[in-house]
Amino acid sequence: MSEQHVVIAGGGPVGLWLATELRANGVPVTVVEQRTEIDGHSKALTIHPRTIEVLASRGVHETFLDEGVHIPSGHFANLASRLDFRSLDTPYPFTLALPQARSEELIERYALRLGADIRRGHRVTGFEEHEDSVTVRVEGPDGAYTLDAAYLAGCDGTRSTVREAAGIDFPGTPSTVLGWMGDVALDNAPPLGFNRFNSEGGLMIAPLPGNRWRVVGTCPDGLTTEWPGDLTMAEMRAKTIAITGEDFGMRDPSWLSRFGNTTRLATDYRRGRVLLAGDAAHQHFPTGGVGMNVGIQDAHNLGWKLAATLGGWAPAGLLDTYHAERHPVGAQLEEHSSAQTHLLTSFTPQGLAARSLFSSLIRSVPELAEQLALRLTALGVHYGGPGADAHPVTGSRAPDLAFGGSGGDTLFGLLRADAYLLADLTDGGVLADRAQERIRVHGGATPGDRETWSGVRAALIRPDGHVAHAWTEPDDDKLAATVDETLATTLGR
Repeated sequence: MSEQHVVIAGGGPVGLWLATELRANGVPVTVVEQRTEIDGHSKALTIHPRTIEVLASRGVHETFLDEGVHIPSGHFANLASRLDFRSLDTPYPFTLALPQARSEELIERYALRLGADIRRGHRVTGFEEHEDSVTVRVEGPDGAYTLDAAYLAGCDGTRSTVREAAGIDFPGTPSTVLGWMGDVALDNAPPLGFNRFNSEGGLMIAPLPGNRWRVVGTCPDGLTTEWPGDLTMAEMRAKTIAITGEDFGMRDPSWLSRFGNTTRLATDYRRGRVLLAGDAAHQHFPTGGVGMNVGIQDAHNLGWKLAATLGGWAPAGLLDTYHAERHPVGAQLEEHSSAQTHLLTSFTPQGLAARSLFSSLIRSVPELAEQLALRLTALGVHYGGPGADAHPVTGSRAPDLAFGGSGGDTLFGLLRADAYLLADLTDGGVLADRAQERIRVHGGATPGDRETWSGVRAALIRPDGHVAHAWTEPDDDKLAATVDETLATTLGR
């Protein structure tokens, strides 16, 4: 089994999503998770637009949409001026408030349906790497055993056993700030998007399913490296009243917690036959609720590349592009969250003035607000083209292009984990006969009024929804010849 088999350490949303991508390609997968059941205390709550698109590209988004609370905006550092998502080029211009426990349950159900072997109550303890395989050591309820695999993926959190065993450095800065949060019932709930910030601290209140609410905040007494003990309901109520003047009738806490701003980034997302994704690769203050989203997007980038490598349809070096593409995203995540943390802990008059100025700029400079929204939602992630002469859309995440036909197909509904999609935008369907095992062709696509797509006559979309190549060649014969040459290279032929 080791010739194709992949072992994934960690059965949270990131590890489970990676398992689904591999299983959709027919790759045998074993997920090793030390928890015996899903943790009911959900660190993550927010699902951002790009992650909804990822779910939609595999046809599993509807339940998330049905159960999550739709919020058409986001925040940068809890500033008064929120970021409006409604103008973004996506079918899902909102975040979903859905506890991580439920997201994990839904993804696990999908992974099991695809045939993933999920072993709860087991944990990876180490590994030995060989030239063409890796032997993974596991501790289970009945004792120790080993698994032979082609690759080992570490999706096992900030204290990753896989990362440490691989000797991959995790440099960064220690925690200097303690935030606090609680999941409670509110008798007098505020409107959606409620937030406050002043010299007493800052907080925001977000909805949870079941008429419950998450209260999250930072206060001046949290600027410390000293652990003050576990958060109590009395302390959270007092902090809330100090900041807002009321407690909103909070009661019945199901979870109270503190969290720090330790910020770290793995030096390597791939080392030999070991790969890292999610919190095993990056750690940061949970500003904007992006952590789980970035991790799932790591797995979405990695899954098809690992499957293509194992399946023999990857060009040389494809797997190395996982680090090349996702490590910069992790670095930007560090920068983005650190900048927000600074503003989230600016309680002095000078700090409040800086917040006020930045908030007014977001309100008055639409371009700034849009750039921050694109970063927060991950809709603006761009991996760069294959060369200086590449079309500007190359490397970008493809929008949900509309295709002709009675079915009303759109790009997200046509994407698959095991093949590229060649979008034929020519009037006569010039590329219709280019379909092959790993290339699916769909014609009749219309770019609409998207300026960056003006003149594009064909686009090759990767399984993860990013544009591999785009062509504007007006001559049909030359276009077909160029596409043929690119497809041969893309499939490593």
